[in-house]
Amino acid sequence: MGKLFQGAAHTAFNVSDMEKSLDFYQRVFGFEKAFEMRHPGTGEPWIVYISIGGGQFMELFYGGVKTAENPENAAGFSHVCFAVSDIHEACRRLEEAGAPVDVPIQQGLDHNWQCWTHDPDGNRIELMQMMEDSLQSTYLRQ
Repeated sequence: MGKLFQGAAHTAFNVSDMEKSLDFYQRVFGFEKAFEMRHPGTGEPWIVYISIGGGQFMELFYGGVKTAENPENAAGFSHVCFAVSDIHEACRRLEEAGAPVDVPIQQGLDHNWQCWTHDPDGNRIELMQMMEDSLQSTYLRQ
């Protein structure tokens, strides 16, 4: 029998404005809307699945309620990271799409290149170009 845990299947967010969120993830990152599910009890729109590549998805749930900003070190969710093949092209795409560049391109302590943005609900997003000499790549070669 193969490896039991095979990777991340999806990340899920409650969103306050589905149209704004769909626009952001489709326009800025080029992700595709895969399908939408309706709530089994009410038939109301419930979840939109977005394909982010590699057999992975994001679930966007209707009805998110904006809350006060969490301090950076609050326990719980911190950010989602998307791997990119070219960090410079990815950051340029953010800028061209009018998305915020919260942290410009920089090299992290793990030797990967990264930049940061956030979605319409303030969820922090890291874009990362994995480098051959990074700690992650070194681990994966073992």
